Amino acid sequence: MWLAEQYRLRICLVFTLIALAASAARAQTADERIDSLIEQAAARLEIVQTPGSGPRVDLTLEDAIARALERNLDLVVQRLNPLVFDLSLAQQLAFYRPIVNANISNSSRTNPASTQLDGGQTVISDTATVNGGLDQAVQWGGGNYTVNWNNNRSASTNAFASFNPSYRATVQASYTQPLLRGFKIDTTRQQIQVTRINRDIADIDLRQTITNTVSSVRNAYWDLLYATGTLAVQQQALDLAEELIRDNEARVEIGTLAPIDVVQARSEAAARRQSLAQAEQVLATAELALKQLIVSGTTDSYWSSTLNPVDQPTLDVPPIDLAAAIRAALADRTDLARSQRQLDINDINLFAMRNNTLPSVDLVGTYQLQGQGGTRFLRSGLGGSVTTEIPGGLGDAFDQLFDAAFPVWTVQVNLSYPLGQSAADAALARAQLQTRQVTAQLEQLQLQVATEVTNAVVQIRAIERRIDAAIAARELAQEQLDAEQSRFEAGLTTNFFVVQAQRDLSTAQDTELRAILDQQKALVELDRVQRTSLSNAGISIIQ
Repeated sequence: MWLAEQYRLRICLVFTLIALAASAARAQTADERIDSLIEQAAARLEIVQTPGSGPRVDLTLEDAIARALERNLDLVVQRLNPLVFDLSLAQQLAFYRPIVNANISNSSRTNPASTQLDGGQTVISDTATVNGGLDQAVQWGGGNYTVNWNNNRSASTNAFASFNPSYRATVQASYTQPLLRGFKIDTTRQQIQVTRINRDIADIDLRQTITNTVSSVRNAYWDLLYATGTLAVQQQALDLAEELIRDNEARVEIGTLAPIDVVQARSEAAARRQSLAQAEQVLATAELALKQLIVSGTTDSYWSSTLNPVDQPTLDVPPIDLAAAIRAALADRTDLARSQRQLDINDINLFAMRNNTLPSVDLVGTYQLQGQGGTRFLRSGLGGSVTTEIPGGLGDAFDQLFDAAFPVWTVQVNLSYPLGQSAADAALARAQLQTRQVTAQLEQLQLQVATEVTNAVVQIRAIERRIDAAIAARELAQEQLDAEQSRFEAGLTTNFFVVQAQRDLSTAQDTELRAILDQQKALVELDRVQRTSLSNAGISIIQ
């Protein structure tokens, strides 16, 4: 028993080891697969983020804007909106197209006689019908007309029938014209007018998207240029730090400098490498932001290229006339134009609500012509034998019809009006109150436009002073570094002050680049706020 138990334990141990080995193999395989996926993802990430990974493409600001206008996906989507409103307008206008209807039928009926006048014990009637008509709503005046042309042929075994077969033709025309409510506007015409205005608003929104996209491209271009300049500044700072290391090491070898100064220089170089890595990350991010605006997708050749901005900013800013800029903004801003068109929608809705409070007075006119033909039987008394048979057919009915032998006309006026205050009266009163709010909203929007333009001009003027100060600071930092370097070589200062001067120069160069970038962005913002806004801020729609 003891041996058997030991044998079972050994077998269990062997199987356990095998299972653990298999699990470890599977885990190793899974880890290898995960590592492979990570390597692939890193390779893809390197393609899109690492500067210089793809073919280098020189890009001007004008080319970037042109590509954005052609390929930007937001613009592709926005350009479809006017087409959507065109189709909606066509669908609504189809309400006023004429509608043709037709009906063709043939029927037979066998009825038992119920009175002596039925003309027999069993009466069989056959009827063939060919009808046609035309209906159309009229856009002007809100009326509608109907024209029907009915024709039928009937044959019967009734002994009292005067025509057998009998042909009957009828033309009937009717016109309904609203005189008060629905005369100048109704629900359909209201929707058509609103859709046309919304079509204009879609064009305004497209213009706004184009303006904002161009502004975004210009800002992204200058961001990329700034990131490129910052990378160059950080590379220069690293080169200076490494040059200081080599110089310090040479001085340590000849015994004119303490080894601790080499450590300090190396520490500064390490910090510069960190700043350089951050600058590379910023450059990759800025490049991706610009690519997103100017490419049509990941298959675009520019997506995998390295963009090199070649245009340089100009520091010569022409004088800005603030009053003229505000007037231009109030005249050209897309959000003001959009709000004005929304005000037009409110006027239409208010007019429709006022129209709904009027009594419903409709004038209805009907005119009918009819004719009858067929073989006519003259009998001797009621139900007597046929004494004379007069041949005839469908042509007789048409002759009577066209000769207007049997006209019928009707003119009537239909009136309806709810007693007491109706829902339309309450809706009109609410809309009139909202109109006051709309007026205040427009004034508030105009004030916001003037404020945005003024703030943009203030920013430009302030940045001009910043640039002058930044240029002076950078020149002084360069002079300070040259002086400290000369004193260090002469043994009149320490390594610490040289490192500090290098840091000051790097900071001054970055500050100058930032000020120039801010100036370009401020100019972009001034141009944008004179044309559009970033949002669809506007007037509330009265429903």
